[in-house]
Amino acid sequence: MAEEIKKLVEEYRGGNISRREFIQKAVILTGSLAAATTLIDSLLSPSAHAAQVDPNDPGLASTNVQFPGPAGTVYGYQTRPKASGKYPAVIVVHENRGINDHARDVARRFAKEGFVALAPDYLSRGGGTEKVNPKGGGLSNMRELAPASATAEDTAAAVAYLKTLSDVRGDRIGIVGFCWGGEQVFNAATRVRGLRAVVVYYGRTPNPADLVEKIEAPVLAHYGSEDKGITGGVPATEAAMKKYNKPYTYAIYPGAQHAFNNDTDPSRYHAEAAKEAWGKTVEFFKKNLQS
Repeated sequence: MAEEIKKLVEEYRGGNISRREFIQKAVILTGSLAAATTLIDSLLSPSAHAAQVDPNDPGLASTNVQFPGPAGTVYGYQTRPKASGKYPAVIVVHENRGINDHARDVARRFAKEGFVALAPDYLSRGGGTEKVNPKGGGLSNMRELAPASATAEDTAAAVAYLKTLSDVRGDRIGIVGFCWGGEQVFNAATRVRGLRAVVVYYGRTPNPADLVEKIEAPVLAHYGSEDKGITGGVPATEAAMKKYNKPYTYAIYPGAQHAFNNDTDPSRYHAEAAKEAWGKTVEFFKKNLQS
């Protein structure tokens, strides 16, 4: 029973089932609606989490921002080293929960490494994450709320916005995404011009795979060995990238699941894989953006 409940929770967190479907299945497993409701409130509500980088870190300048997009205002979170200078930039694409404290924390981690980091809210077209997803759970209809075409448009708007900033090296912009964001990053790389480095965390390859012909930047990808639905597509991805002579480096981490980098989710987080992947990511961005 406990294992079935755990799998059900993971399905919901991953956005594979809706809240209603979760409750329906939980009622069957627990025997009552009250127990199912208690379960979802206790297991799926945003939990208190100590950020790796303090939101008030004195070495950073962090703030909420807005910038123009093709469908209206795009909201976001921006952070940078406080010391004056011009820095390369990294766009951070969130998971299927929308922008949250974890996404902002990841952005600050990049700022500590010497980048201007921008985390756009890809639910801005619906009024923003706080309006669209106030409870912070995985959104099973994320692809409907933020289709690939709209995500690519808003990413292009983010690139254009970063190029207007006096503290950004406009010719040194990279992008990284996680889960849903990983898929969107891979997709955006085929449509958005001006990217110099692309990092995909457990994201699906563009469909059809021949779209990778349009990618301008080198790609680094991270996958979990237990994330069969995503990792199983790696050979085809590698073949497509090789076919069009596109730089593609990837790693598959033993024992790691989907979302292994998310340290706010104990059921998915894999400390060793996350640490190794982060080191490779920072090295990759420094190589391609700081030179």
